[in-house]
Amino acid sequence: MIFIMVMAMTVLSVFAIEKGEIERDAADINRRAQAMTSAIERRAFTGSSYLRAGSALLTTQDEVSPELFRRFVSELRMDADYRGAEGIGWAPAIGPGEIDEFEEQLSRGRTSRLVMRPSFDAQPRAVMVPILYLQPDTLRNRRALGFDMYSEQVRRAAMDEAVETGRPTASGPIVLVQEGRGSDAGFLIYMPVFTPAEQGRDLKGFVYSPFNARQFLESAADLVSYDGVGARMYDIGDGKRELIAELPGWRETGTTVEREVILANRKMLISVQSARDETLSSMSMITLLFGLAVASLLMLVARLLTQQALEDGRSIDWFAQQNSIRDSLTRELNHRVKNTLANVLSIVSLTRRRSKSLDEFAEGIDGRIRALSATHDLLTQSEWGTTPIKSVVGVELAPYSSDADHTITLEGPDVELAPNDALSLGLAIHELATNAAKYGALSVPGGNVSITWSSVNDTLARIEWVESNGPLVVRPMRRGFGTELIEKIVAHELRHPVELTFAESGVRCVLLTPVREPNEFALRQNRPSGRGH
Repeated sequence: MIFIMVMAMTVLSVFAIEKGEIERDAADINRRAQAMTSAIERRAFTGSSYLRAGSALLTTQDEVSPELFRRFVSELRMDADYRGAEGIGWAPAIGPGEIDEFEEQLSRGRTSRLVMRPSFDAQPRAVMVPILYLQPDTLRNRRALGFDMYSEQVRRAAMDEAVETGRPTASGPIVLVQEGRGSDAGFLIYMPVFTPAEQGRDLKGFVYSPFNARQFLESAADLVSYDGVGARMYDIGDGKRELIAELPGWRETGTTVEREVILANRKMLISVQSARDETLSSMSMITLLFGLAVASLLMLVARLLTQQALEDGRSIDWFAQQNSIRDSLTRELNHRVKNTLANVLSIVSLTRRRSKSLDEFAEGIDGRIRALSATHDLLTQSEWGTTPIKSVVGVELAPYSSDADHTITLEGPDVELAPNDALSLGLAIHELATNAAKYGALSVPGGNVSITWSSVNDTLARIEWVESNGPLVVRPMRRGFGTELIEKIVAHELRHPVELTFAESGVRCVLLTPVREPNEFALRQNRPSGRGH
């Protein structure tokens, strides 16, 4: 019942929204139709004004020369307001006896002779109105030169009406001669040119403009900035409705508004289509989806409440497990701290026994604790996981690697060590480096230290320390702390003997270290699913 009530309220809201959208759309489409009508009338008035100006000029001229007509058109400076027109042309009214003179004038300045079309022999007539000039002089416009417009019924009717009214007059729908084999509909606007009144006011011809209907309609749409609006233009001057132009945005379905417009003394009809789809508006869709979501949510609330107790139980179990994990972490931390303290105590004890003075004891204990700390830092960065041999060796030899007086070479494959093995190897490398810096290859210019390692098998790695180009090595008379630490403590921790040789050419040390994966501290296995995970 809650679901039905909420959905009923949602449907009523959608209905109210759609009603408002329809009313707003009706007002918008009427406004667009009025704007389109005004734009078309403005285009037609602009074209008619140019033609009136041409008629006034040519009436005063005894002869319409090509230069005069070309200069007249160029002085008009037609801009974007004249878009859709092919240009402005001049067509004199002649009789049968003036055909040869017309064709000679038409062909003047051209490489080939042009003749009037259709020929006089094909259709005898008393008056002819062939096209003499059409500017701008484009290849498209040249197709129309010589065409007798009075030979075609639609054009002839418009010219007769223009002569009768003395005003610019649009023709009915025609296909412009410029179209060639094309079929785009167009129309023409004629303005008659008469001789002066004192000469009898005889018809001299027509100044006219041809229009591509589709381009003319598009120019009107651009003028009002209604991109994507569907619109059509119909001719109704002869009492019948004939489509002559259509914008690309037109759809077969949709609300339309029609406006009648007078275009150069001829009736036309503009039909503007609503840009609104027949589907629900975005606001209605949002309201509908929101209502559905609310209704569904209310239905789910009861089920969620019944599951809350189970979720709480799972949460309690999860918190208990977290407490267990914290206890395990505390025990692991205690274990590792004890191991570290045991290593420190061993180092302190051995250093104390082997030191002859307090300063020697302090220096020795400081360096070894620092070596242990550096290795600890590496293990912390890896979260006490495996650590590469190269990283352990590199951090212990870092104080000497930037010295240009000697050379340190590290070479070997990627081999990972367990945490305890990394600590033992770090101590061994520290002792070898300290001994080399005091007495060996790192104590003189040109000394070389090479540390190489390789895999013996899947569980064992061999690490070799070799010094060269250093002072002659004399085997020590007594075993020092470094020797004891390497041969006893490190060997014991790595569980393999250490080979330490004091050759005259340099100290050589070979260590075998296990390659062991650290035991993973699996604290989060079998975690129960539930809230908060």
